Amino acid sequence: MKLGVNIDHIATLRNARRINEPDPLMALEILKEAEADQVTIHLREDRRHIMDFDAKRICENSFLPVNMECSINDEIIDIICKLKPHRATLVPERREEVTTEGGLDIIKYKEKIKKVIEKLHQNDIEVSLFIDPDFSQIKASKEVNAEMIEIHTGKYANLFLALNSNINHTPFKIYENFSKKELKKFLEEELNLIKDAVKVANDLDLEVAAGHGLNYQNVKEIAQMEGIIELNIGHSIIANSIFIGLKKAVKKMKKLIQK
Repeated sequence: MKLGVNIDHIATLRNARRINEPDPLMALEILKEAEADQVTIHLREDRRHIMDFDAKRICENSFLPVNMECSINDEIIDIICKLKPHRATLVPERREEVTTEGGLDIIKYKEKIKKVIEKLHQNDIEVSLFIDPDFSQIKASKEVNAEMIEIHTGKYANLFLALNSNINHTPFKIYENFSKKELKKFLEEELNLIKDAVKVANDLDLEVAAGHGLNYQNVKEIAQMEGIIELNIGHSIIANSIFIGLKKAVKKMKKLIQK
């Protein structure tokens, strides 16, 4: 099981003070030492964390493969083609969202996405599509010639949080109107849906990654699924690195996801 570490929130912390530290570039050597398998960054249209100069320096200096998340915006795709990361992961974006909410609608934007993928391939960049565990979206992903999909695990993560943490005693309540019995049922259904989605994708010869909302508590159920080869995890690792350091935070996650 490969681990991609998303370092966006190092830039979030830096940008909060609008100064030059902490510098996301400094994470690269630590990720290598901690045996991460790739570095993941998201160049958003609003540049709320990773900025163009971060993306350029990371692509030029990373010891590890760089997985760049991005929208299908033409300007962004042009930047990706110039930077030439190892992989581009196409994701949906809305300016008002806190983080990426849900997967990319391949069916709705099929022709646009097909052209974007063709352009990325012409620049020798592999493509993954960040989608919900929806069978029709998986089939559409194959039809637009992506090599890989990344299954959005946000709903699973939120259900797990509501059932197994104190989140509903905080201002960030989720699924607060459901009983524990209902939450357990929803959680089991979502896990089964993800398992079935992975099988559908594998049967279509698509590689499968997963990510969003995964942390030290909930990652094992996803990591143990047959057919998933990679997890991309950011917020939890960066948040824990504040207390235990980045190297230990990465190594702790690597240990948890080994099958």
